[in-house]
Amino acid sequence: MTDVAVIGAGPAGLMAAEVLAQGGARVTVYDAMPSAGRKFLMAGRGGLNLTHSEPLADFLPRYREAMPHLRAAVEAFTPDALRDWSAGLGQLTFVGSSGRVFPKTFKASPLLRAWLRRLDAAGVQFAFRHRWIGWDAEGRLKLRAPDGTLAIAAGATVLALGGASWPRLGSDGAWVDILAAKGISISKLRPANSGFAVAWSDVFRNRFEGQPLKGVALTVGPHTVRGEAMITRSGIEGGAIYALSAELREAVLGIGQATLTIALRPDLGTAALTMRLSGTRGKQSLANFLRKAAQLSPVGIGLMQEAAIGSGRQLASFSPAELAHLANAIPLQLTGVAPIERAISTAGGIAFDELDDHFMLRKLPGVFAAGEMLDWEAPTGGYLLQASFATGVAAGRGVLAWLAQLQKS
Repeated sequence: MTDVAVIGAGPAGLMAAEVLAQGGARVTVYDAMPSAGRKFLMAGRGGLNLTHSEPLADFLPRYREAMPHLRAAVEAFTPDALRDWSAGLGQLTFVGSSGRVFPKTFKASPLLRAWLRRLDAAGVQFAFRHRWIGWDAEGRLKLRAPDGTLAIAAGATVLALGGASWPRLGSDGAWVDILAAKGISISKLRPANSGFAVAWSDVFRNRFEGQPLKGVALTVGPHTVRGEAMITRSGIEGGAIYALSAELREAVLGIGQATLTIALRPDLGTAALTMRLSGTRGKQSLANFLRKAAQLSPVGIGLMQEAAIGSGRQLASFSPAELAHLANAIPLQLTGVAPIERAISTAGGIAFDELDDHFMLRKLPGVFAAGEMLDWEAPTGGYLLQASFATGVAAGRGVLAWLAQLQKS
C-alpha cells in the first residue's frame, strides 16, 4: 500500500483523498488550519450551491478559456454525478428556480460531517496545523507542524491549496513562490467574483448602501447579464456583477476603469418607456413620478440622479425620451477592484501547460494539482465547486494510474 499525501483539506483535496482511499492508497491529508473544509463551510453560509442543473453544453463554456482543460474532468464527474455523490452521503439535493443545485438542508456542515465520517471509515488520516513549506534536499515534503518542521516521504502528492481569496480560512496563495522556485509557470492570482469600487456621492452612498438592484441587465462591451446587484458603501457587487467580473477586472486593471451600463427595465424598449414618461407629472416629485409611471425602484432612480449629475445636468431637466433612454442605459464608472482577500474566488494559478492529462506536474513527477490553484475561473452558480470536486477526482485517479504504471515498470 502506497503512502499518498494530500495537501489541503478543501473540496478538491478531500475528493482526491476519497478517490485515493477507495483505490487502495494509504492517505494522509495535511492542512494548515485547525479543521477541514473551512472555506467550504463559509461558502455554504448563505446556502450551499453545489453545482448547476443546466446541460453540459451550456455548463462547460462557463469556464471560458479553461474549458478545453477542464472538459474531461467535468465530463468524468458531472453535476449529476456530484448530486448522486451527495445523496450517497445522505444529503439529497434539489434544483432551485435559477437552476442552481442545493442540498435540501441548504447547509454545508451536515454534508461535510458525513463526508469526514466516510473518509475516516476509509482509513484517511488527517494532520491539521501542518503547513506545507516545500521539499527538502531529498525530495521529501516539508511541513511546519506544532512540534517543529517535519520531513515526509510520500509515494505521490496531491496539491489542493486553493487560490488566495479568504486567506484567513487557509487559501493564502503561499504556494505560488514554492512552485515558481521549481520552474512552474503560474499566472498571477487575481480577484474573481469580486466587487468593484465606484465613486458614489455621499448622498447616494448614505441613502442606498445595502440596497439591491433587482431584475436589471448589466452590460460591459459585448457581454450582457441579467440578474441582481447590491450597492455597497464603496461600490457594487452581487451575482450579476460576478458574472461579468472577468471583463470588468481586466478593463479596470488595464486602463484604470471600466464602464458598466445598467438597464433598469430591460424588458421595456425606449419607445414604451417614453410613452409611460410622457404623462403629466402634476404635483408629484420626479422620483414619485418615475416610480409610479415606470415602476423604477428608489435605488434605480438614485442611479439615474447620479448619472445626470455626472453629466453636468439635473435629472429634472431631462425630457421624457431622455429619461427613457437613461433608465435603460445608465453608465457607471468602476474605478477599482475589491482586494483579493475579499473576493469569492481567484483567477490565475498553475498554467495548464504545466500539467499532463492526469493533472500531474510535468516537471515534478508524482506531484499532482487540483482545484482553485489551477488557472481557471468561473462565475458563482455552482461552477466553482463543480470544477473543484471534478479536478479533485481527476487528480486522485491520476495518482492511482501513475502508481499502477510505476508498479508495472
